[in-house]
This record gives sequence, structure tokens and C-alpha cells, in this order.
Amino acid sequence: MQPMTKYMWRNIRDSLGRFIAIILIILLGVLIFVGVKATGPALNDSLNTTVKQDKLTDIQLLSTTGFTSKDVATAKKVAGAQAEAVKFKYVNGSKGQVVALYGDQSGQQLNQLTLTSGHRPRHNNEIVLDQRAQRSFGYKLGQTYTFPTDAKLARRQFKIVGFADSPLYIDNAQRGSANVGDGAVRYFAYIPASQMKLGAASLLNIRFPSLQKTDTFTDHYTDLVRAKEKQLKKVFKNRAVTRTREVLAPTLKTLDQQQNQLDAAQKQLAAAKQQVASASNGQMTTTPQIAQQETALQTAQKKLTAGRQRAEQSVKTTYTWQTRDDLAGFSAYGDSSERIAAIANVFPAFFFLVAALITFTTVTRMVEEARGQIGAFKALGYGKFQIALSFLNYALLAGVLGTVLGAASGNWSIPRIVIALYKNEYIPLQPTVAFQWGTAALAGGFALLATVGAAIIVVREQLAEKPAALMLLRAPKSAKRILLERIKPLWRRLNFNQKVSYRNLFRYKSRMWMTIIGIAGGTALILTGFGLKNSIEASGSRQYSDIIKYQAVVRLTDDSNGSAAHQVLTKDSRYRSRLAVTADVADISAHGRKQADVNIYASAAPKQLNRYIGLHTNRGAAITLPQKGIVLTDKAAKQLNVSVGDTVTVKTTDNHRGRAKVTAIATNYIGNYAYLSATAYQTLFAEKAVVNTLLVRLRPQTANQRNTLARQLLKNGEALGTSYTVDQKKTVGNMGKMLNPVVMIFILLSGVLSFVVLYNLTNINVSERIRELSTIKVLGFYNQEVTMYISRENIILTGAGILFGYAGGNLLTAYILHQAETAQIIFPLSISWTGYIIATLLMIAFTAIVMFVTHQRLKRVDMVEALKSND
Repeated sequence: MQPMTKYMWRNIRDSLGRFIAIILIILLGVLIFVGVKATGPALNDSLNTTVKQDKLTDIQLLSTTGFTSKDVATAKKVAGAQAEAVKFKYVNGSKGQVVALYGDQSGQQLNQLTLTSGHRPRHNNEIVLDQRAQRSFGYKLGQTYTFPTDAKLARRQFKIVGFADSPLYIDNAQRGSANVGDGAVRYFAYIPASQMKLGAASLLNIRFPSLQKTDTFTDHYTDLVRAKEKQLKKVFKNRAVTRTREVLAPTLKTLDQQQNQLDAAQKQLAAAKQQVASASNGQMTTTPQIAQQETALQTAQKKLTAGRQRAEQSVKTTYTWQTRDDLAGFSAYGDSSERIAAIANVFPAFFFLVAALITFTTVTRMVEEARGQIGAFKALGYGKFQIALSFLNYALLAGVLGTVLGAASGNWSIPRIVIALYKNEYIPLQPTVAFQWGTAALAGGFALLATVGAAIIVVREQLAEKPAALMLLRAPKSAKRILLERIKPLWRRLNFNQKVSYRNLFRYKSRMWMTIIGIAGGTALILTGFGLKNSIEASGSRQYSDIIKYQAVVRLTDDSNGSAAHQVLTKDSRYRSRLAVTADVADISAHGRKQADVNIYASAAPKQLNRYIGLHTNRGAAITLPQKGIVLTDKAAKQLNVSVGDTVTVKTTDNHRGRAKVTAIATNYIGNYAYLSATAYQTLFAEKAVVNTLLVRLRPQTANQRNTLARQLLKNGEALGTSYTVDQKKTVGNMGKMLNPVVMIFILLSGVLSFVVLYNLTNINVSERIRELSTIKVLGFYNQEVTMYISRENIILTGAGILFGYAGGNLLTAYILHQAETAQIIFPLSISWTGYIIATLLMIAFTAIVMFVTHQRLKRVDMVEALKSND
């Protein structure tokens, strides 16, 4: 073995703690950098694998007249399409719960169920329920499930034989909405298709195998699905007319038969009239009996004509198209993985930067400590490259080990931990984690830059000196007067040890700043972890306390003025007040940009609106709806790049179009809104604002009270549906829950990194100053005094680092939140006192642990050997 190679291994053996510390710091940095960067793609890949395995449809088609085998054949005209027609409808189930009911049929290939227990229906009296019905509503295998009569099924009672998951419902917290019951679907169910009294299938599932290799959550997939949907609409355009004729055919056949009978009766009546006229020599052409028959036939003809018109008007085939984005929870899942990916672009990079900076310092100190050996090797005739190679290999080995271990463990562990923790929020996912070679290579490059790069810089500097100069001790830095000395009253009150500590702080400025940066970085990272959690939660709490002050939204039927709904509301004991508004959805454009699906509210009582919606600027000034112009919320304004005074174009879903000036920009956290007075609405669209929605303020309600009120409004209040803000708030709250696993990983690893950094820097500090510490120990200082001699510096630097960390944590959190924003959500910066307290206590605890370890080490130091050393 070459002498320089032996020296390297001896160096590793003699400074094993430092070598391991370098590996650990690099490992932690690479682990979180690669692991978190891999989490977003892994979440998408895992869901893609799961829904591909279950053959989730790409497009769903609902029809007002149902589907037959001809419709399935029509769908298959589009190249590569797989199609299945199934029976489906929303019904009231047991205990008044709304159920998405499907007909189970043999040979069904698409949207396959995954049984969590039991088996599929084998007999006409068996039913399989959503696993949510078991988990949230307490249903059990073997129980009897009873539907009310209005479900209109072949039988009412079924035996529960299984519970299942469906790729149509990936989010365990929501199952969508319906136009029956209280309007909120609680779970899905499958019964034999023969038990559903439907003349034809009501849902057509369409899947394209060619699209399954594409990530569902990419724009490329969306474009491909739109192209397929366009082709399907083209072939179904002609099919809609044909299907209408097919449905009308039996009715028209009956009406034609009646028409034929009526025509025959008309002929008989005409013949009778002719006979009467002949018998009376043309004097009398009718009789009372003939007149009566003629009147009856005319009446029958009118009824028959009206019946034909009603039949033709009542039967018209219209289609409703849905993609995966329309499935409950699907878009939210994609948004969640996007937020994690956005966080991964910032947080791990900062984490890794701190780790790399400390590693750079550690390697630099390691080389500088070896000045004497470098000088000796130069004096013995070794070349510069041979000497440098020893230190470069040391750094390379540490960097490679840290990178490989960190990349492998990070890519394998963090995504799988997050996916496993998602099981409470989503259906069980098939973990699919691809190794992030690009990210690992990038992390490895930075790791080698911090280790080998540092070694190159310092070794080159050392090798430039003469051997004699290298083998001599460097003169210690001279102390200088510090600012604190100029404050005489304070300086006189400090004892000798305190004065020495303060002077030493500024004597070694690089060590001071590295310690402060290390502590500040750790504090900032921990604080950022809490800040992300708090800020995401704050978006929901502020939206539904400061902005949205109503508790329910009641959507009215087209011919309702709200009076019937008002009567139902006033009978409810939890009712407080209501405000009638005009609600619409529009696309708003300006400066070549467009913001789709903006919710528009127009009110004829602008002053009362403030009791229901808190409109205010980001400076807190209240906003009153003007007689002309429009008020936009800040996210929509930012997306459109407009400010107060700019003009925007508004186009509603009903194709009403107009231009309006932006009069104010209101603070909002979730969704995009535009507010107008009724006068401004009429000016904008040249049409009077028609009330179609009630904003309702209610006292706190239980879930049963909310469901009862929603059912009453649907039944007697001329309402299309009722939505509660508590449900929306819960959905937003789930976003924070979904990020909790990632945030806790951030906090845990940040704490570990902070401890390793502090320990490493203190270890370097002690190693560099071992002669100084041995000197004061020889002079009679007690062990506690020797420890405090150096620990006092750590305490001061920890305090300073914590304060800098507060500022850094806020800045880092704000930047990450900005990156994690979506087109619909703004996250306000919010860090609770808990985050500050825990970050502070952790740093204090780490400092205390390091002080204890340092104290034990200094108690055992060999003073004579330390003072004899030339290091």
C-alpha cells in the first residue's frame, strides 16, 4: 500500500468522528434533497399505477335517454376506445344517506372494485358498500340494508356481503354531490344490475389504453383526453338524434295508432253526414248526435296533437361529459402532489445548502490541521499531486459515501413513508417510486463540490507554502478591542472568563459566522416546517372566518324567487338571516390573459353584503360595492395582471358578455371571485340581475341538522341544492393534513441536521484550541470553568443564530408558500408561537447536549500531550 494511501486511512482512523460527521451531514442533505424531490412524482406514479391496475375510465358520459349496445358501438368508432354501459343513479339510502348506486354485472372490466372484505353480489338480494360506509357509518357484513320506496328498485332490502374501494372515489373524505336527499353523496354501493329499474344503462364508461402510459396529472394527458373527447362528441352528435327517435318510437307508434283510429272515425263521421244530407234532400246536413261526435273527435284530435308535441319536447337526448378531473378528490390529489413538488424545489435546496456549507468548513479545518504533515511530506520529496491526492481521496470517499447512502435511503424511504401515511386520506395506493437519477446526480455534484472542492482549495493554498513554514505553528490571531469594551460600565461588571469569551468570539470571525449560520439554518428549517403547516391551515381558517361569514349557500330553481326557501329556513331553529344574490360563473380576461371559472356574486343590497362576505383590501380597508365597475379578488387580479382602474372582459357560462373597470381588489385565500352591485351587473351585461342563490347565516349545527335542513330545502324550498362552508373548510383542512407527513419529516431531519452541525462545529472548535484549553486547565481552572470557557461562546452564538433563524424561517416560508400557490389558492404567511418555541427549545437542548459531551471530553483531555503537540 502506498504511504500516502496509508496516511489517508490512518487519518480516517484517527479522526473517525469527524469523518463520520462529514458523511452524516452529506447523507442528511442528500437524503432530504433526493427524498422530497422524489415524493411528488412518486405520489403521481403511485396513483397512476393504482388507477391503471383498476382500469379507471378516462371519460364518462351521462345521457338523459340512456345507453344501449348501439351507443357502446358508437364510442368504439373512436380508435382504441374501450366502452362499457352501466346502470347508475343517485338514490336515498338507509338512514336518509345519499348513495351513488351502480348496477353490478358480470364481465365488467372498467372501474374495477377492490374488495377490502367480503365478496361481490352473487344473488339478487346482495349489496356491496363503499368501505367508507363501514369506516364512517358503522355498517357491517351480514347486516340488512334497506332502501326507501323512492329509490325505485326491484327490492328494498339487501344483505351486505362486501366492502370495497373504487378508483372513481380516491379521496376518502368526499364522494361528490347529487340532486337528491341533502345533496351530499355519502358513499357508493353496488347491487345486481337487474334490481335497478332503469330501462337502459345511464352511464357510459370510456377508456383508452394508449393514454395509460401518460401521467394523469400532466398537461400532455389533458390535451390527449380533450382530443379524444372531441372525437367522441363528433360521433355522438349524430347518435343523439337517432337515440331520441329510438326512445320516442314506442310512444309515437301508439300515437300513430290512435291517429289512425281517429282518422277512421273521421271518415265514418263524414259518411254519416253524407247519408243524412242525402236523406233530407240536402236540407239538413247534421243531427245533434253527429254534432256531438264531431265535437268529440275535434277534442280528441287536439289532445292527440298536444300529446305528440309533449312527447317530442320531453324526450331529447343530451350528454354530460366528464373526465378524471371531474371525479371527487382527483384534482385535489394532483394539487397536493404539485404543492409537495413546489416545496421540494426550495426547502431541500436550502437544507442541502446548510449541510454543504458546514461540510465545506469541516473539510477546510481538516486540511488546515494537517499543515505539519503536509510540510513533512513536501520535505521528504513527495510531489504536490501525491500529497493532495491523499486529502482529495479522504474528501471524495466521505462525499461519495454520504451521497450514495443519502440518495438510496432518501429515494426509498421518504416517498414510501408519505404514501403510507396517505392511506387515511386516499384509497390504498400501489407504491411506485422511480429512482431520481437526475436529482441524485445533482446532489452528488454539490456534495463533491463541498468536500472535494474544499479540499482542493485549501490543499492548493497549503502546498504553495515552503515545508519549513508548514511545519511551524501558525501564529495565533491577535485579540482586538471589541465594541463591548467601549461600554465601560458594562465591561467592568464582567468577570475575566466572560471577557475572554467575548473577545474570542470576534477573534475567530469565520468560526463565529459558521456557527451562527449553522444554528440559524437549523432554526429556519424547523420554523419553516411549522410555518408550512400553519400557513396552509390559515388559508382555510381565514377564508371561512374573515372573508366568508355565511354558513350555507342555497341554489334556487330557475322559477323560484326564494320565498319558498325562506319559509323553510325560518322554521329552522338555527336560522339567523339570509341574503338573496345573483350567482354566476364566468371567464375573465385582460392583457391577453384569461382566468377561468371565476365565481360572480351580484347583490342589490351592497351594504348588507358585508355581513355575509368580508370585502377588504390587503391593508384592511373595507370595500363597498360601487354602482359601476367590478371588484376582483387578489389572486384573480394577479393572474390577469390587472390593478385598480384597469378594464376586464367578463363572459359568463350563459354567454353574457361585457366590459367593466376594476374598482377594487379584495383579499381572498381560496377560489377566485368577482363582486358587483345589481346596478353594475345590469350595466355590464345589459340584463337585469335575477336572484338565483341565497347566502344563509346559521348558528352552529350538527351534521344531522345540516342534512335535515338540506333535505327540506330540496323537498319544499324550490332549491337545487345546499352546500355548507363547514364542508368546504374541512376539505381545505385536509390539504394541511396531507402535507403533515412531509412537514414532520422536514422538522425531524432539520433537527437532526442542526444537532450534527452544532456538534461538528464545537468539535472543530475544541480540536483547534486544545492547547489553549489545556493551558488554562494547567493554570488551575476547574473542569466546569474550562467547559464554560468554550461553551459560553456556543451559548451566545446559539442565541444569535436563533434570532437570525427567526428571520430566515419567515423569509424561507414566504418564498415556499409563493411557489406552492395554485390558480385557486393563496397561502398567507402564518407561523404559530408553538413553532418558535419548539425551534428555540430544540436549539437550546442541542446546545446543552453538546455542552455535556464537550464537558466529558475536556475532563479526560491529556494536558501534557496536548501541550507537547505541534498541532
